[in-house]
Amino acid sequence: MSNCQDNYCATFRNYPSLLLHQEVQATCSQWERYRVKDLRVEPLDKKAPLYSDLSSFAKGVSRDAVEDTAKNLGLAMRMAGGCYPVRDTAYKSLLGRAKISGSALPKLKRDTLANVLNACLGLYGEEALLLIRDEKVTAVHAGDASDYSVLPVNDLLRALQSKLDERFPGSEFENGYCDHALVSASWAMPGQKEDLLGTYAKLLASQGKAALASKLMPGIRFLTSDTGVAAAKVSALLTGGQHPIHIGECVAVDHRKGHTVADFEQALDQVFAQFCDQVEKLQKLLTVELEYPVNAMTRICKKLCLPKKAAVEAIAMYEMAVGANSATAHDVYFAMQEIPFILKTQGAPESKLLAVEETMARALTLRWSDYDLAKGVDY
Repeated sequence: MSNCQDNYCATFRNYPSLLLHQEVQATCSQWERYRVKDLRVEPLDKKAPLYSDLSSFAKGVSRDAVEDTAKNLGLAMRMAGGCYPVRDTAYKSLLGRAKISGSALPKLKRDTLANVLNACLGLYGEEALLLIRDEKVTAVHAGDASDYSVLPVNDLLRALQSKLDERFPGSEFENGYCDHALVSASWAMPGQKEDLLGTYAKLLASQGKAALASKLMPGIRFLTSDTGVAAAKVSALLTGGQHPIHIGECVAVDHRKGHTVADFEQALDQVFAQFCDQVEKLQKLLTVELEYPVNAMTRICKKLCLPKKAAVEAIAMYEMAVGANSATAHDVYFAMQEIPFILKTQGAPESKLLAVEETMARALTLRWSDYDLAKGVDY
């Protein structure tokens, strides 16, 4: 799959390959400033004149990029250096610069949508910050530094690895992922298992869960985006199961207010300092007895707006396992981890899996007794 295609994604099994990929991305990416009123959008579906006129495009734009855009967003943007196809990741930020929204817009014919966008873009004189990457306009951010701060992914990765080496020596890179919307990576920290999980593991063992305790490993997950999907953030994980488990709120540095990589590096101290506190929240779930665990699981999944089909399947699996027996909130929280696993087996995109994992971590802050009710509820 060519990296110019909108559905391009890549996985990485070691840190050097992920870092190298991001170094190349940083070198090849163009960050350009234009006045919003000077941006001009043109249709790029198969019926558009641009589709058959490759000479109108900027140097380096391939036929593959044009054809892929025609199958997807179907828009191009003309600027001083020629036309660039517009990637689907840029659509939301483009609407933001035009200050319009609505579910009807994607249903318009491409020439009509282009005309609507141009009419609205022409009303505003402020700057836009365009990210041109892999032959396409990938994002159209607000141009003021207080509105959008560029945080190069390669620099963020270097800062994170340096902090890991300092605070958690021996950390092991587990996997990395990137597509045109986001970049993620996770590390396990075997050298800190006893310090971070020792008490928790002993409690698990005392409740007959020694096998689970032996598998679990502390870790962290890094996530960022150049397209407005996510801030630069790091969250605590438990690895070793069939799917990583988020165990607390992430520490995040937004792409706003002039934030820099140094701000991200400083924020990393928070997630490391809070790791034990987050494990303690998970540990406390072992002491919360639920009389109606299936009902509690259903209500919490509904409260968190987790994907319905996968949640219903996970709830049914758990009900078959426990029947009418009581259980702890910890049991239910681990049963909920089937949801991202089910989504993964169904081919859900990585961005959706990451969002679901983060959302599920909010369950650690809920008062579980409020959801432990005899009356059932439909999801």
